[in-house]
Formats: sequence, C-alpha cells, structure tokens
Amino acid sequence: MTPRISTPLVPIPAPFDLEELYKNPPPTFGHEMHKLFGFDPGYVNLNHGSYGSLPLPVRVACDMWTTEAEANPDKFMKFVVLPYQARVRERVAKLIGADADECVMVANTSHGISTVLRNFSFNKGDVLIGANITYPSVLKMLKYLADTPPYPTVSILTFEFPTTREAILEAFRKHIRKVKEEYQDQDQNRKFVAVIDTIVSIPGALLPWKEMVAVCREAGVYSVLDAAHSIGQELNINLSEARPDFWVSNCHKWLYAKRGCAVLYVPRRNQHIVRSPIATPDNYRSPQDEDYTGPLEFSRLFEWTGTIDFVPQLSVDAALDFREWLGGEHKINEYTRKLAMEGGMHLARRLGTDLLDPEGNMTLNMVNVGLPLPGEIPSTDEVSTLIRDTLLLKWNTYAFCFRHNEKWWVRCSAQIFNEISDFHFIADALKDACEKVKESHARHAT
Repeated sequence: MTPRISTPLVPIPAPFDLEELYKNPPPTFGHEMHKLFGFDPGYVNLNHGSYGSLPLPVRVACDMWTTEAEANPDKFMKFVVLPYQARVRERVAKLIGADADECVMVANTSHGISTVLRNFSFNKGDVLIGANITYPSVLKMLKYLADTPPYPTVSILTFEFPTTREAILEAFRKHIRKVKEEYQDQDQNRKFVAVIDTIVSIPGALLPWKEMVAVCREAGVYSVLDAAHSIGQELNINLSEARPDFWVSNCHKWLYAKRGCAVLYVPRRNQHIVRSPIATPDNYRSPQDEDYTGPLEFSRLFEWTGTIDFVPQLSVDAALDFREWLGGEHKINEYTRKLAMEGGMHLARRLGTDLLDPEGNMTLNMVNVGLPLPGEIPSTDEVSTLIRDTLLLKWNTYAFCFRHNEKWWVRCSAQIFNEISDFHFIADALKDACEKVKESHARHAT
C-alpha cells in the first residue's frame, strides 16, 4: 500500500453556520465524518486518545468566543466567562452523575491530580499508593512528594497485562490490606492515599475502578481517580453512586472539547481538603486575615486562578451540543467500541499477533494489539523515535506503541471518523516500522 504523504499546509475549512448545521441530520459515522473534522486529507488518525480531535463545529464556537473576547476583553472576562463556567459545570455534572457545586474546571488531569495531592497535609509515614501502570507524570508526582519533607512513603503495586478484572481487583485488595497492616500498627493517625486509573493510558484498559474505590472506602484509604480517558468514553459513570474521594477527567480527549480542559470532581465531604487550587486565586481566604469568616465556597476558588484562555473551558458547552446532535453518548460509544474490537481483531490478523484483551472485558474505545517485535528489544528513545518517525513522517498515520510485560503492543483509538480500512492501512505502516526496528536492533547486536 502506498504511503500517504502530508501536504505542507492544510487549508482551514470554511466556518459552519451552527444553527443551520444542527437543523440537519449528522453524517454517517466513518469517513463521512471527516467533513466535520479539520484533518489533513492524507492523515489516518488512530491516536485520538492522546490529544483528542476537535470537531469543526466546536472549533467554530471556539472562534466565536475568541472573537468576542478580543473585541472587548474587559466585557468578556467580567460578564461572559463566569456565567458560561457555571453552565458548563452544570452540564458536565449531569453527565457524570454529580452536583454542579462538586465540579470545577482545570487545565488537564495531571493538573487536577496535582492540585488534590498537594493540598493534603502529609506527615512522615503517610503512604501514597500507586501502580506501575499509573500515568508516568502522575507516578513522578508521587515520587516528588516522597522526596519532599515530611517525606511520605510511596508504595507501588505491579499489574501485568494480559490479565482479568477479577485478578486486578484481588491484587489491589491484597495490596491495600498489606500496606494497612504494615504501616497502620505503627501509627493510627497515618493517612493512606491511593491513585487509581479508571481507564489505564498504557495499555488502554478499563479497570474495575468502582470496586477498587469500595475497597479503599472500607479500608479507610482516600481514593484519587485518574479518569483522564473516562468522560466521553465511559458510560454510566455516576460518581454520586460510586463515591470516589476525588476524580479528574480530561474533556479535550473523548468529549471533543478544546485542549486543554478537564473537570475535577470533589464531593462536599472532601472539599475542606482542597484549600487552594494551583495557582492560588486572589479571592482565597486565609485564617490569618483579620476579616476571615471561613473558607471560600469551593467552586469559587477555581473561577479565576489567573488570566488564562477560558475558551477551552467554554468549549465543553459546544462539545456537548455537538454530541447530542450526533445522537448522544450511547450511540457514539456503541460505534466506537464495536469498531475498536473489530479493528483490533483485523489488525491482529494482519500482524500475526493477538489482542491484549480478546474478550473485550476491559476494552472501550482503545484496543491493544501485539506487535511483531521480539520481546527482548528494549524500549529506548532510539526505538521510540524510529517507530514515531516511520509512522508519522513516512506513512502519515499514528497509534501509540509501547512495551509492557516483555512484549510490544500498539494502542489504537477508534473514533467516529474511523473505519476498518484505517486499521488495514496502519497495519502496513506498523509492519514497516517493526522491520526497521528489527534491522536496527540486529545492527547494534553485531
């Protein structure tokens, strides 16, 4: 199959009349949807899960807000931003089964988790619990906290895929029990905080996070949920029922909002813990102030943490309108999950490999497929660069490749603009990249 070469410049599509657009039925899911996205015509996008893909109707709404902001920044900042923030929080809260005053907007999931963890008053001997599959920047954050006085302890649980939801839950339950038994006897006042992925980034797999939250609750462990991939991909989240202690999800990934925007959920019972966002706003109330009357209302702390581009936050409103026009959450995810499984099986046949999760019990819209690479080839910057450059610069396509449990995998994201033919195309690109990696490894071995 002939590689697709990117054009130097991608023309900006003409703006949509949103009112007229939404009077008509949407295009059929698949390549017909390309007319609603601004992709380079030769680009095959199977990496939506990393950065999201902004639909043109949402982009038009963003451009309208930007135009309004630049026409009169004072009016926009003082009269437009806060009411729209409130509207966004209400709509997002309804989607995730929470109350609006428990939801605030932040820049991204890593930012939100950092805000939560840095608001804990840690003592020496407190325990932070993570896993080998914790998102790398979040795992580094745990290590940073352990490197900072008063030096809380970090405990890392190892998961090895392929596995099952039952095995993950049992391993998590045993690890929580072990950590509590090891440290609780020494100090009854220790804090235990577990960071849990709802959908792991690498490999892309749904964890039994609701059951893991219940384990934490029974053991007296705070649960901090990294839900970066959840909103827009996971149905029936219902946080009021699941009751995590903290939960953060990117709106610019699967929900179609503009980068970067995320929702941070903090139930009322825990809002006293988050005393300040990052950065601390000028409306923060300090007990040292002479006129101190108590902490500020939680949602107001996050309204204005400094001058930023608020358009990504406001874009959530347009993204939800777009999703409703497409047919809603169930229709979107019915197509993408089915395509992920069918596309993954097709890709595995083309590569002569297997699926990480052949039964689909932990697969939503991201499917993990084995790569035809020997497991002894290490994951190095050189290998990653060779794969990246072959896929992007030669073939003009991309899906995330990684090594886990002594085996190489590719994570492909299925979206409403994809079809089976995209998996067929990337199979040739991946074969090419893998051959280059094997040749490079052989040269270094000799």
